[in-house]
Amino acid sequence: MAVSPDICIRGAGIVGRSLALLLARQRLHVALVAPPAPAEGGAPAPDVRAYALNPAAQGMLQQLRCWPDARAATPVLAMQVWGDRDASVQFRAQAQGVPALNWIVDVPALEHQLAEAVRYQGGIDVLTAPVAAPLTVVCEGRASRTRAELGVEFEVTHYPQHAIATRLDCERPHGQVARQWFTPEGEILALLPLDGPQGHQVAVVWSVRRERVAELLALDEAGFAGQLFAASQGQLGALQLISPRASWPLMRAAATHWVGRMPGRPGQSFALAGDAAHAMHPLAGQGLNVGLGDVAELARVLGAREAWRTPADLKLLRRYERARKGDWLRMSLATDGLQQLFGRPEPAAASLRNWGMALFDASGPIKSRVARLAMGTE
Repeated sequence: MAVSPDICIRGAGIVGRSLALLLARQRLHVALVAPPAPAEGGAPAPDVRAYALNPAAQGMLQQLRCWPDARAATPVLAMQVWGDRDASVQFRAQAQGVPALNWIVDVPALEHQLAEAVRYQGGIDVLTAPVAAPLTVVCEGRASRTRAELGVEFEVTHYPQHAIATRLDCERPHGQVARQWFTPEGEILALLPLDGPQGHQVAVVWSVRRERVAELLALDEAGFAGQLFAASQGQLGALQLISPRASWPLMRAAATHWVGRMPGRPGQSFALAGDAAHAMHPLAGQGLNVGLGDVAELARVLGAREAWRTPADLKLLRRYERARKGDWLRMSLATDGLQQLFGRPEPAAASLRNWGMALFDASGPIKSRVARLAMGTE
């Protein structure tokens, strides 16, 4: 590397690459640390994840010219949520005056777009090992080794659930509707539309009780599809698995501090972003939106800094930390509250939450404000 970097970003996932692109456009010199490619024959399993990205995230990725094509980014025109009795909530893009509530984006397609953009963006050096820089930004995910090496604690509350993700081909078209069910057993199933407006494919995110995970993963494809058919009340007709299944434990977590000094390196600082800084329950589909919010805010703070401040200035970085901790706390408390409410088996709790859902669905301005918050437009 001929020029010393202004910023070293550790982690080249969606968050790390998006940040590198934004900072390079500010004429900052960025070192982006990506793990080496797997050896021949050691290719990872297919990535079955899909993310719900809100209009704020979509706008940023379009600005970076990294938005996937129409087949890999399906606009959601409506969202239907059913409680564990007869209550339901429905959101419609038309009612909010927007073209889409969000977009369900294929993760491999988005990662490919970002990798190609990084490849052609000047000012970014892709490395396989970290280098010294005034500012190190840690974007390595929730299992970040760098965060642990920095001595930053990651305070974790484990939910009694695991997520199971896969993809399905459905007998009926999804109609650009995201569907979600809260079950009497405290489980949550989401079917998210894929493969464009006319598609029949959906991404599955199924939050199931911990003790059921092994049993469900042991089922053959037909047996697992049958369980999903029952949980989704047959809304999309017969279901067929078209990908492997993946599973991971669910948690609410946050680093104790998101910025600080690099130990033993005078004049150097760090910041955490994305899952290295926080994690939340996926029931609202906001995890990556919050992570990309970190990216946008950190880039904004660095771009608006006074001429005499360096990227390592802690007062500058604390502006980022204050702004993002508040946004994460608001969203994580909302998702945690819903998980706790629907996780209670008592009949009184069931009556209360379903009464609350019906009241919320008819609430007008309150419902619209919640929708705008989820879309990142307020």
